[in-house]
Amino acid sequence: MSKTDRLISLQEGTESEEISRSEVKRQMEALQELGKRITELRPDQQALVPMDDILRKAIEETRKISANGALRRHFQYIGKLMRKADADAIKIALNQFDTSRNEHNQKFHALEVWRDRLLTDTDKSLTDYIREFPEADIQKLRQLIRNTLKEQAMGAAPANYRKLFKFIRETAEAQDNA
Repeated sequence: MSKTDRLISLQEGTESEEISRSEVKRQMEALQELGKRITELRPDQQALVPMDDILRKAIEETRKISANGALRRHFQYIGKLMRKADADAIKIALNQFDTSRNEHNQKFHALEVWRDRLLTDTDKSLTDYIREFPEADIQKLRQLIRNTLKEQAMGAAPANYRKLFKFIRETAEAQDNA
């Protein structure tokens, strides 16, 4: 049997699994890709991903690297660190932020509905919002609603409209993580 065809035996508990070198390489590349996905998140989203301090520091260092070769080597290092991490928990956390996933889209649309309700039927929907999100800063929410309505009346750029959505999103994320 040649070197490339030889199987690598890995011990897992009491069972012995035989995994080919190419399968081990695919697993390592998958972990590296998972680490790369973490680096593509916003810093506030990265903070919600369960990982140890060494991996978190390596993820943060990625922002400082601009050379392609160095970046490639750094992703390999992140992949190496990912071997010790709980990949399943990280995948679950990443799926919360994956915009191509249906679950994420449903949450996003629900937040848009809240924003639109708060702007059209302010009093009733504000009471409903407070009931659903009791931790929300009501004073700030009222101010954002007022500013957005003024902005829409004047036909100005939708800066406060975006701020209102960001506030609603952050409040929902804080409640989900509590």
